Amino acid sequence: MAVTKEDLEKISDYIKKHLSEWISGESLGSPPRVYEIELRERMVRIEEELKNQRELMKQGFDLMEKRFQQVDKRFEQVDKRFEQVDKRFEQVDKRFEEVNKRFQQVDKHFEEIEKRLLELARRMFQFMVWSFGFIATATGIIIAVIKL
Repeated sequence: MAVTKEDLEKISDYIKKHLSEWISGESLGSPPRVYEIELRERMVRIEEELKNQRELMKQGFDLMEKRFQQVDKRFEQVDKRFEQVDKRFEQVDKRFEEVNKRFQQVDKHFEEIEKRLLELARRMFQFMVWSFGFIATATGIIIAVIKL
């Protein structure tokens, strides 16, 4: 039996007319009810998991925020300590300045003592010169008196 062109066209028209019915009848065009219910259940589970993930992320962010606040407080404490150390250094600087002033006063005092000692040494030298001159003159006079 030979198939003619007309037979092929009839078969083609018949398939075109009934193809949509066959597909919808076999549920290939739309998913079966069970599959659709499973998809919806999966979507609900996924949404719940996403909600849980969102809550966990929020908790994590809140914990990080608290941690950052603690770190900020620690930095503030460190800043306060540095300020206290700076104040202590300023006090030490003031004390050093006072000590320097005292040393300057002591230096002035030593300079005055040095001047006095130099003046005393000069006077003693003059006294020795005068004493030697007086003794030499007196000795000369005594020798001259004895020889006469």
